[in-house]
Amino acid sequence: MKEIIIASENKGKIEEAKQILVDFKIIPINELGINIEVEEDQNTFKGNAIKKAETISKELNGKMCIADDSGIEIEYLDGFPGVFTKRWHKGTDRERNLAIIDKLKGVPKEKRKIRFVTAIALSNGNNSICKEGIIEGYVAETVRGENGFGFDEIFKLENGKTLAELTKEEKNELSARRIALEKLKQELE
Repeated sequence: MKEIIIASENKGKIEEAKQILVDFKIIPINELGINIEVEEDQNTFKGNAIKKAETISKELNGKMCIADDSGIEIEYLDGFPGVFTKRWHKGTDRERNLAIIDKLKGVPKEKRKIRFVTAIALSNGNNSICKEGIIEGYVAETVRGENGFGFDEIFKLENGKTLAELTKEEKNELSARRIALEKLKQELE
């Protein structure tokens, strides 16, 4: 069975990769006892994901590596925060979410469109492929829900629920990461 190193310590990301990429042995990078920091300085999610996967693969002498980058883009704010999703606000998830709600105060629903984008790249250090998964919704007027993290409590779906109001199973069904991994799996077949 071919091995793929996953550049993540996030248990959820690792489990999802194992569930979808069943023909590969997925090995979390921390199990190799190494820590490689890659600066996310590209201007797209795909660019950051490819840079991470390629850099880490080269450090590991060409072992296959997957890495991702993800975040939200708010249409009314010209795609903000985009690739700066994790870095634009130095606070808790809740503080960051309240700051976004504040930025959209008085903006009607049809102008509150939000996209969650996940780019997942696979590289052997020389060649890389990258696939994106996208889910769309609206920025909620208030934080709602207990089952989530990050922007889940303000990411409202067409059905009116936020991602944080869904069960884990419901959320996994429409995960942008799952969509990207499924596309990657098809490419590998």
